[in-house]
Amino acid sequence: MPVAPLAVRRPSASARYLPHLVFLVAVVGTLVRLFELNHELCWRIAPPTAALALLYAAGLARWDRLGSWAQPAWLGLLLLLWSWVAWNLPAQLTLGYAWLAVPLAVLALRMPTRAARATGLGILTALLVASLLRAADGFDPDVLAPPVAALWATVFLYRAQQRLTRELAATRGELARQQQEAGRLAERARIARDLHDTLAQELSGSRMLLQAAERAWDRRPDVARRQVRAVTGALGEHLAQTRGIIDDLTPPLLARDGLEAALRDLCARTGSAAGAPQITFRTEHEPCSLRTDQAVALLRVTQGALANACEHARARHVHVTLTYGDRTTAAVEVLDDGVGFDMTAPLLTGSGRGFGLAAARDRLAVLEGTLHIDSEPGQGTRVHAALRAEDRVPVGTR
Repeated sequence: MPVAPLAVRRPSASARYLPHLVFLVAVVGTLVRLFELNHELCWRIAPPTAALALLYAAGLARWDRLGSWAQPAWLGLLLLLWSWVAWNLPAQLTLGYAWLAVPLAVLALRMPTRAARATGLGILTALLVASLLRAADGFDPDVLAPPVAALWATVFLYRAQQRLTRELAATRGELARQQQEAGRLAERARIARDLHDTLAQELSGSRMLLQAAERAWDRRPDVARRQVRAVTGALGEHLAQTRGIIDDLTPPLLARDGLEAALRDLCARTGSAAGAPQITFRTEHEPCSLRTDQAVALLRVTQGALANACEHARARHVHVTLTYGDRTTAAVEVLDDGVGFDMTAPLLTGSGRGFGLAAARDRLAVLEGTLHIDSEPGQGTRVHAALRAEDRVPVGTR
């Protein structure tokens, strides 16, 4: 059975932006302190300090557009401004200002090449030590140790986090490959069952009829002709069943006209059967592009949910909604007014060619999708299947 995908959580917004916030708060605090001192030197240092904050914010805002050479150049300019200000600040402000080396170290670790990262960290460490030696008027371990230790602790923690993220990503990729392989094996087993239970058995019977017709051809030609006609009719059914198995892999209507048309046709065919509930279908928002395996998964899950609503829920009305979300998601919701069921009881898988709710969850998990089920006895059932789609492109444009 496919294993549920491992979710690699991205760092929270506070964790991602905390170093930058510390940097900007420290720079702004230094500016405020300079204005409070109201010294001629302070007014000369204030413009480069403000330029440092603006350059830092501008580089972060356009980080993705900076090339492999522009990012190191931006970091170098930041280090130049930071070291100039730290060297010219009054000693009482230099000690606090030196802590800006910690967020600058985070920037150095984000450089595109190993050489750029090593060079940036080396220059940053040298500049930090030089500014602290000047502020302390000589070598003072109590002044030097905390900022330098914090800088390199940040480096080691950042690298450990990156290594853990890579390991988690590799594990997630391996699990995804295992899920896909398990899905292929399950689909292969299903097709084998369909072939064995339908074509293999019926072809064997047709072969026996033809052998009997051959034996009776000369002595009882009327019986032989009836047997041949029976085989001809059976072969027509075999052909229809073969086409049905092929349609299960990629339904022609889905491949030709897309998911919406396939779902609309499914709802119409299911609702036209004797004793079937009234089934309505609608779509919401602009369609987005889905891969074939994603569209087939949503179609099959909907097919299973409709089968449950018709066969087990004794529903009178079923509403099927295909929704395209704002964040490139596609979802199908099947809502019925049937008898419902107890959510705490084990879910039963479908029989025959249908898919049970547990099997539907496994099918979506292979594609990193989700299946949510809400039901209570006597209150109907809501099945919501969602997948992440590709970029928002109208269906049929590519």
